[in-house]
Amino acid sequence: MSQDIHSFVVEKLKIKVFPDRKTMGKAAGEAVAAKMIEILHTRKELFMVFASAPSQEEFLEELSQSQGIAWNRITAFHLDEYIGLPGDAPQNFGHFLRVRLFDKVKTGRVYYINGMAKNPEDECKRYTSLLKGHPLNIACVGIGENGHLAFNDPPVADFNDPLPVKAVDLDPISREQQVHDKTFQDIESVPLKAITLTIPTVFSAKFIYCMVPAPTKAEAVRRTLEDPISTHCPATILRRHENATLFLDKDSARLIQFRKED
Repeated sequence: MSQDIHSFVVEKLKIKVFPDRKTMGKAAGEAVAAKMIEILHTRKELFMVFASAPSQEEFLEELSQSQGIAWNRITAFHLDEYIGLPGDAPQNFGHFLRVRLFDKVKTGRVYYINGMAKNPEDECKRYTSLLKGHPLNIACVGIGENGHLAFNDPPVADFNDPLPVKAVDLDPISREQQVHDKTFQDIESVPLKAITLTIPTVFSAKFIYCMVPAPTKAEAVRRTLEDPISTHCPATILRRHENATLFLDKDSARLIQFRKED
């Protein structure tokens, strides 16, 4: 198991800090793989949701190489998808996960959000129905530069959202992040809307693993751990989850005060 350099707890949220993003990704992959194997000892099927972003690259690479996982018994979802972006576009979130994980491990079933659906509201209802039939055991997520979870940006985030899945307008900060991440050349190329799982849906997962490397996420990480729990920084809600772990590298953790180190 990869060794962290800091390990502490803020309210209920466990935090582990690693020397670099490669070590962080390896540790996160090992932790998620171990939990998957553990759950599959007692369940015939496992239902998971994954984030799609450069921050997840090292984690997904490690998970794709993990041994002993019965991937044919896994049903997978993804957290969000751009509206109006073709399914074969490199920036398409379903495509991202298919290339980096699902095609490598031959997942039993994958349910993709169709961002090209003629009616996004109908697509939200379809995905909601699928999720109701497959309650999430594990959510693998990240945190945005504005503190978002999935595409629940501060203007649209709702800790008591009545909708499990919804269409949203993207916050300019979220759109700018895609340029910072070099997934789009300029902000004009980034779609204006997306379909996202809402915060209650993500929070419903029995276990949440949150991977957040890179210096661009340092302020979001600080706010996640230090700000009042509110939709001004949606990721703060992770501090109330019973089984959530936040994986950081030294860069993303650089603004943290390690007051509660074990």
